[in-house]
Amino acid sequence: MGYTKPERLAELAILTGVKKAALPLRSQALLGFAAGAYIALGYALAIKASAAVPESWGGMNGLIGAAVFPLGLMLCLAAGGELLTGNMMAVPFAAYAGRVSWRGWMANWSVITVGNFAGALFVAYVFGHLGGLTEHGAALARTAVLAASKLEEPFGVAFLSGIGCNWLVSLAVWMAGGSKDGAGFAAAVWFPTMAFVALGFQHVVANMFLIPAAIFAGQADWLDWLRNFVPVYLGNAAGGAIFVGGLYGAVYLRRL
Repeated sequence: MGYTKPERLAELAILTGVKKAALPLRSQALLGFAAGAYIALGYALAIKASAAVPESWGGMNGLIGAAVFPLGLMLCLAAGGELLTGNMMAVPFAAYAGRVSWRGWMANWSVITVGNFAGALFVAYVFGHLGGLTEHGAALARTAVLAASKLEEPFGVAFLSGIGCNWLVSLAVWMAGGSKDGAGFAAAVWFPTMAFVALGFQHVVANMFLIPAAIFAGQADWLDWLRNFVPVYLGNAAGGAIFVGGLYGAVYLRRL
């Protein structure tokens, strides 16, 4: 299994951030849509898998769901997708290195936010609602429980949960950028992503699927989604831009 030293990972992260910010608007929008859909599909798989776990297994349903959720991030990174939480680390890191402007940073986040929401909403409506993936039997019950667990958290808790989530997700993206083979890539992505789901941390793009799926099933409303979106978005931004991008920027950027 190939291994890349942290100093080299920092160099690769700068190049990644520059590339993301320089993508044409059309490419950002389309790849943002794809990434939102991929994360939603990973979440749909997690719901389906965890809903099938017998009650006698206790809390194993959460762990099983966490084990399959990383499919979404793997698809984003391997097949191609612009995921907001990854960009919340890579684009600021390139900006800290003086390679991306503040305007480019904000423009990228704005476009990818919209693209991710469109992709996640598409999956929630077409497959979750019209296809019934999240609206029948055990899957509906699991969707309602998961959505309620996100929505019931107060602003401060949701914000901190967002930090924890994107600290881990950004580390997954950070390490995956330096993987030298398939096994290294899978390990870099799977472990941190599985961990954030198992810990119950909140991911703004995953919630763009989960909460609308609950809304379409009559279990929540759009004001609930907005109240959740703001603190989780801010927390994810801090987790990526400060706790990964800022931390490693303070250590490595003066050496590059």
